[in-house]
Amino acid sequence: MASGTALIYDEEMTTHKLLWSDPVCYIEVPERLSSSYDQLKHYHLVERCVHVPAREGSKEEILLVHSSEHLEVAKSTQTMNEEELKKVSGNYDAFFFHRNTYRCARLAVGATLELVDAVMSGKVRNGMALVRPPGHHSQRNAANGFCLFNNVAIAAEYAKLKYGLQRILIVDWDVHHGQGTQYIFEEDPSVLYFSWHRYEHQEFWPSLKESDYDAVGLGKGKGFNINLPWNKVGMGNSDYLAAFFHVLLPVAFEFDPELVIVSAGYDSGIGDPEGGYHLKSLSESVCMTVKTLLGDPVPQITGEMAPCLSAVESIQNVRAAHKRYWKWLMYEDTSFLQNLSTNLHLLKKANPNPSTEHESKITNNDETVKVERFLELHMKNILFPVPPIKTATTDSKGSVHLLPVPVHFVKEMDKTEIKALVSGFYADIVKEDKNLLSLGSMLAILDKILKKEVCNGIAESPTCSVSVAVALRHSVRFGFQRVLCIFVGDMEIIPNTEDGKILMIHICEKEQSGKTRSKHYISLNWKEDAEGNDFFSAVLGFILPVAYSYQPNLTVIAVGPNRSLGISGISLLFSLLQGLAESRIFAVIEDTEINVMQSVAKALVGASAPHFGVYVPPTQEKVNKIKILRDQFQQEWKMLQCSVKDGISRN
Repeated sequence: MASGTALIYDEEMTTHKLLWSDPVCYIEVPERLSSSYDQLKHYHLVERCVHVPAREGSKEEILLVHSSEHLEVAKSTQTMNEEELKKVSGNYDAFFFHRNTYRCARLAVGATLELVDAVMSGKVRNGMALVRPPGHHSQRNAANGFCLFNNVAIAAEYAKLKYGLQRILIVDWDVHHGQGTQYIFEEDPSVLYFSWHRYEHQEFWPSLKESDYDAVGLGKGKGFNINLPWNKVGMGNSDYLAAFFHVLLPVAFEFDPELVIVSAGYDSGIGDPEGGYHLKSLSESVCMTVKTLLGDPVPQITGEMAPCLSAVESIQNVRAAHKRYWKWLMYEDTSFLQNLSTNLHLLKKANPNPSTEHESKITNNDETVKVERFLELHMKNILFPVPPIKTATTDSKGSVHLLPVPVHFVKEMDKTEIKALVSGFYADIVKEDKNLLSLGSMLAILDKILKKEVCNGIAESPTCSVSVAVALRHSVRFGFQRVLCIFVGDMEIIPNTEDGKILMIHICEKEQSGKTRSKHYISLNWKEDAEGNDFFSAVLGFILPVAYSYQPNLTVIAVGPNRSLGISGISLLFSLLQGLAESRIFAVIEDTEINVMQSVAKALVGASAPHFGVYVPPTQEKVNKIKILRDQFQQEWKMLQCSVKDGISRN
């Protein structure tokens, strides 16, 4: 299985630069690339990546997407003087040529294709290509919006041709809509294009009707073009997370892509005046992306975990527009909204180009200083020391050699020490001495996680329910104020969750007696489909939104007896919950479940993405089950909101 992260950078791409004064194009500067690379070096990320050299894209590769006329115009600029370059640039919307632009654009294409080759050949698992000029606005026969050749579109066509791929997902998270990529693939069902972008009811550049939610594709490509338009300025983390949970991830899992390509524009990053190119925000965003690709722990999400009303409206309209094309939406109660909350406000008209009045403020020295100070403080808040050890366990039963990936061994807690600890704090939970040995192993691993000496850990237990009850109380005693516990299977001991320091989600086949649902104790009755994995809908539609609303300091996932989920469903939980609690996850597995232990170990170490099983759309009964839970808890856990109903706060 492939491992490692590729990084592709060629300094020559910084020679593409603006030679004259232009109120639109001045923000697209070479430093966008060089400052990002410098920051990667500052964080010592460059040496952790696999270096892959860039190359020029060939004429044949560029013609996979672009017309020969477009290619010839670009090629002809290599010998032009400044006046000629300025004249030909004027033929396009928001674009400039330099004599080196053609060479740089070919390097940008070739770097992107080299990244595709590195991933598809198994040389690396993932990677990032730092390229200029960018590409997602460029069309078959025209440069546009700082973009000459559509690097990502060429990469998709190249991957289909060279590797025979039939399903490619392109995710475009730039603040502007990548209309060029949309035009290229809008009739192609082999490429699923997803874009979220600032739209403001067509006021924001590129100001196109086809950037709205109802542009779903054409002909055989209907349903494979997904636009999520933001009609309000200043969308936050919770708005983007809601889009992930309620649109992007469900459709991506159903589509089941063979390759994912991200058009990573960072102009919606924090501290960047939405649409501008703030170098500090850009470079930190690039570094955060590479850290994540390398498998580093993910910082805690900041801000209130509640999507704004405008975001929920956009999400509802996207779901309504695509209901007829996707099975995961088949039984969802979706309807179009015409009277949007943002229609009630006077919208400040944006200039019809990528440089808005918000961007121009960045040239003001006072404003620049404020943004710099804000970003410095923000980075201090979210950066944290990465534990030196990724995954820990003990070898109390001699079964660790069965785990397919390397994990770090920790010494078990002394029996005398564990006896004293149990008698002092957990005597009401631990009734039999036979549990002491497994508790000693479990607490030894947990203490390493709580002290931030290891990132995550896995313990096996003959009495999973007892071990989890002790682990939860121990974590709270240690000082953790928000502990998320997801327990799969029969749970004999149900912890006290009334003070809100523990949020329990219990996944079992049938409701267990003795505990009623409440804000901090939620019972999800679910039996996984025998034909495949239908648990996606429960994880994405309920568990993840609740978990992110809670924002835990620690996540405990337990697999007890009589589990109602298969290994694929359990793997899904571990993979998708690593974005929480600075990736601190403690797994407690019933000691008879060696196959589960192996799968969980893979997910925690990050050795490979586990196989989630065959996608099976949920039955109407299961969809209704999720809807009932969503309606019951969306006032408490606001990330559950995906449609506008009476009672939802109109923030």
